[in-house]
Amino acid sequence: MNALQLYIYWNPNLTVFGFLRWYSLCWLIGLLLAYLIVRKLYQQQGIKMELFEPLFFYCFVGILAGARLGHCLFYQPDYYLSSFTHVVEMLLPIHFTPDGSWHFTGYEGLASHGGTLGLMIALWLYVRKTKVGIWNVLDNIAIATPVTAFFIRMGNLMNSEIIGKVTDVPWAFIFARVDEMPRHPGQLYEAIAYALIFFIGWGIYKNHPKRVGTGFFFGLCLTYIFTARFFIEFTKEIQEAFEATLPLDMGQLLSLPFIILGTYCMIKGINKSA
Repeated sequence: MNALQLYIYWNPNLTVFGFLRWYSLCWLIGLLLAYLIVRKLYQQQGIKMELFEPLFFYCFVGILAGARLGHCLFYQPDYYLSSFTHVVEMLLPIHFTPDGSWHFTGYEGLASHGGTLGLMIALWLYVRKTKVGIWNVLDNIAIATPVTAFFIRMGNLMNSEIIGKVTDVPWAFIFARVDEMPRHPGQLYEAIAYALIFFIGWGIYKNHPKRVGTGFFFGLCLTYIFTARFFIEFTKEIQEAFEATLPLDMGQLLSLPFIILGTYCMIKGINKSA
């Protein structure tokens, strides 16, 4: 038997129903579930529903804009800042061809660190508008965030992107669109980690609901997600060539500030609710 037959051969269709990309569907499902979870949390905590309704818009715009700008500025600044047309490509889901024409591509690069920063800025604007307590908002969003993160990474898996390093582990994936080498399914590792983080956070919330508003869940989410991300990065290929010259890859370097901030907020939240 060919040794490669022992691994998982991965070559799914990029679209579902013949027209909708799996990646887009995963984003939509993740955002919808987060919307429903936070809506339920607002109801349980007696927060007026008219204060909830604008939240989804702020989060959607903040995550999408932050994730897109984060990818372009953190990973490919030499391309996207090199000309006006490339700046336009950074902002709009299109690509210009050498003859001056353009075609729709969708947003092909989104970075979770940028999405997190964009979300935090969006929530700050939301709090200024609605006057809901900032820590209540951050904690409620943090409880639901791992669900969205899970589906985004499943979308990356369907796209065969953010692949892992070559390996001989029995659960290795052969990403047909990339090469014929067995690789770590880094996207799946992250998706599983985020699913576990959601259930941990939800379990703590059910037992300690009064910790909402202290910053504890915000800190828990940041610490767990980016600690998992930091270690899983060791199994993944670098995304850009310049990362090969760094002691840690860009994903790991960008994770460290979030881990520090998350740890601080989690400790502060425990002390505040004690």
